[in-house]
Amino acid sequence: MGLLKEWRDFAYAYDMNTRSGQMFWAKYFNIEKEIYQKLLANPDKVWEGSVEELAKEFDTELKYFVGFLDGINDSLITPNPIEEMDKDTVVSLAYDKEKLYYNMVAAEADWLYNLEEWEPLLTKDRRKELYKEQKNSKTIVKGKKIGRNEPCPCGSGKKYKKCCGLNA
Repeated sequence: MGLLKEWRDFAYAYDMNTRSGQMFWAKYFNIEKEIYQKLLANPDKVWEGSVEELAKEFDTELKYFVGFLDGINDSLITPNPIEEMDKDTVVSLAYDKEKLYYNMVAAEADWLYNLEEWEPLLTKDRRKELYKEQKNSKTIVKGKKIGRNEPCPCGSGKKYKKCCGLNA
């Protein structure tokens, strides 16, 4: 069984509605926060190595580091092969700053996108723009409703109710 499947089977067995589930996820989110603080504080460092080596470098248990890799993978410049990785798989943590920030906002991970380590990486204005852009991406905007007696938008010259409105 791959590390990612083991992590998901382990982690998602915890129910957030139970005390033990809340304690587990609080512990994981704290570990994740510490990893991101170290990662963001050293933006010029090339973080590469086996999954096991990087877990040690970030002073984290392997299973929790796999959870971190699962979370950051969509924000990496080149995604890692997380589906089939084992402890010896070489991975890279080269991330796209803006994509990572955007994805943290999407995940509603305020403990991550509000880290002070972001300040030298992205301006306050750019962080605001990314935040707004992500929040607006979920907003559904409905077009103007066509009245049944208005001309049909298809250009036939007929009233909407006698043309395309028949099928609506």
